[in-house]
Amino acid sequence: MDMNQYLEVFIEESREHLQNVNDQLMRFEKNTDDLGYVNEIFRSAHTLKGMSATMGFDDLAQLTHKMENVLDAVRNHQLDVHTEVLDALFESVDALEIMVQSISEGGDGQLDVKLLVQKLQRIVAEEPVAQHAASSIEYDELVQTLLSQTADQGFNAFEITVQLERTCLLKAARAYMVFDVLEQAGDVIKSAPTVQDIEQEKFESSFIVILVTNESQEKLQASIMEVSEVESVKIAAVPVKKETEMEELVSAEVAAAIQEVTVSAPSKSPVEEKRQPSNNKTIRVNIDRLDSLMNLFEELVIDRGRLEQISKELNNSELDETVERMSRISGDLQTIILNMRMVPVETVFNRFPRMVRQLSKDLGKQIELQIVGADTELDRTVIDEIGDPLVHLLRNAVDHGIEMPQARLESGKNEKGTIRLKAYHSGNHVFIDLEDDGAGINREKVLQKALDRGIIDGKTAETLTDKQVYELIFASGFSTAEQISDVSGRGVGLDVVKNTIESLGGSVTIDSNEGYGSRFSIQLPLTLSIISALLVQMSEERYALPLSSIIETAIVQPKEVMHVNGQKVIDFRGAIIPLIDLKELFTVPNSVQGDHYSVVIVKKGEKTAGLIVDSFIGQQEIVLKSLGHYLPGVFAISGATILGDGQVALIIDCNALIK
Repeated sequence: MDMNQYLEVFIEESREHLQNVNDQLMRFEKNTDDLGYVNEIFRSAHTLKGMSATMGFDDLAQLTHKMENVLDAVRNHQLDVHTEVLDALFESVDALEIMVQSISEGGDGQLDVKLLVQKLQRIVAEEPVAQHAASSIEYDELVQTLLSQTADQGFNAFEITVQLERTCLLKAARAYMVFDVLEQAGDVIKSAPTVQDIEQEKFESSFIVILVTNESQEKLQASIMEVSEVESVKIAAVPVKKETEMEELVSAEVAAAIQEVTVSAPSKSPVEEKRQPSNNKTIRVNIDRLDSLMNLFEELVIDRGRLEQISKELNNSELDETVERMSRISGDLQTIILNMRMVPVETVFNRFPRMVRQLSKDLGKQIELQIVGADTELDRTVIDEIGDPLVHLLRNAVDHGIEMPQARLESGKNEKGTIRLKAYHSGNHVFIDLEDDGAGINREKVLQKALDRGIIDGKTAETLTDKQVYELIFASGFSTAEQISDVSGRGVGLDVVKNTIESLGGSVTIDSNEGYGSRFSIQLPLTLSIISALLVQMSEERYALPLSSIIETAIVQPKEVMHVNGQKVIDFRGAIIPLIDLKELFTVPNSVQGDHYSVVIVKKGEKTAGLIVDSFIGQQEIVLKSLGHYLPGVFAISGATILGDGQVALIIDCNALIK
């Protein structure tokens, strides 16, 4: 059988299982008394082991098998949970992620895991085996099917743990007597150890059976306890889905496993959902298909603009109606396609709890990471880019934001620091706030470093507000760290963080209260492919300015323009802002100055500027196209778009203009 056709599904599902293992391990570490987390981890590890073995990835299968042994000992109370156990499990997940990543990149998924396997084996070998602990029993697919069929017929299913007295000499004989009682009451579906092992006394002093019966728990308990040398009997009802429910569940899982990216289908009313519970609500579609669909729709948007232009020129009522209807329908289609491409930021946030845990341990700190709004959605293209900036901000918060436990206690704080990562929608933007309750930013220290490095002069330093001082840490190579850290230095590389976010059409601001913490707030556009823009005219050329960067438009008289150090400026709502003549900047030919200035007021973070153009054309949705490899690095131009009349308009990068 050719396994290549299943490779993409294997990679996708392996990542989902590993993420679940990570999440459950983090929760279990906080509450080691709740073995429900361990059962969840075991199920994911077991599934991953089976898939890996089937696909021929032996190192993956071997490591997950050894993880199962440790997890099995934990959930059966045979192994005390301590730091070494958790660290070994986390280390195993790291290795598994490396192997899956290797497979996704075309590799063989092989990794030298001998030392890690030995560590897991040593943990299990050193486990304090409890005399009264029973072996675990696995509910494989066959068992589940049998239980489902019997549930349809009205039978009960019980998991029965029988503990023989430790002084029992003929364990196999006593077990045989127990089995005889059970088989008179119903059917034994499975046992652990196996019947053969029990007959050969290959068990400690306890065993488990799964029994299907019409008898009550009380009657079973009494019947088994009548057998000599039985110390205790524990009976638990097995929750079983009926066969019809299992069919629905299996069909849903199969449908989900053959696709790649989940796309929500239109929701139904509660009445319809109850009446048709078996209908699937989601399908998975390869992301490449969504990209192709988006590219085709972008062309449709361009043609829509062209048709609207032709309709205006011909002034035909029937054509106007048709074009208006097509515009309305394509607008609805645009909304659907953009929503299909939306991905929750959870896909990025999921890796952070584990990262913060490891960094905290390395630095000897106690830190709790709180995540809010993980279901907030962003376009996939934006999601792909924000991971690294957030990682850098988190590492800085852990290293230089949160203080050491002793220092926090001395300042009257809880020894455990808190980092809060919050995402939320506002208008056509998504905001991501990263806030810590650490030491905050020392204004004087930042100023002194900026002066020492020649970033600002003494005269400028005296005029800066707190926010402007905090902005200085975004300067290239700026750092207030006293020594280089393996983790980070607050400020090191933050210029890269800012540049990356601004390249996405976003912005990042800082607020801090020394001694109480800092907050980084990131603003991002919902999508990058189709944007709303203001079209402006400059001589014979047209340009597009993204609406997300625009505050307002204004008409400015020449007498209102002032000059400061050779730079044109105006008074805008009580603040002096610079004027940038785009015709001069882009060397627009045949440029003639009129009797007034048409100005577009734009912003970048806390900074504002006015852009001088000839006239305003109007607002329009445009498709952002890259300039490609032929025109790389053109200053202040982020791309181009095709207008309704077929002409090309360059898209101005307002962030690059404001320095």
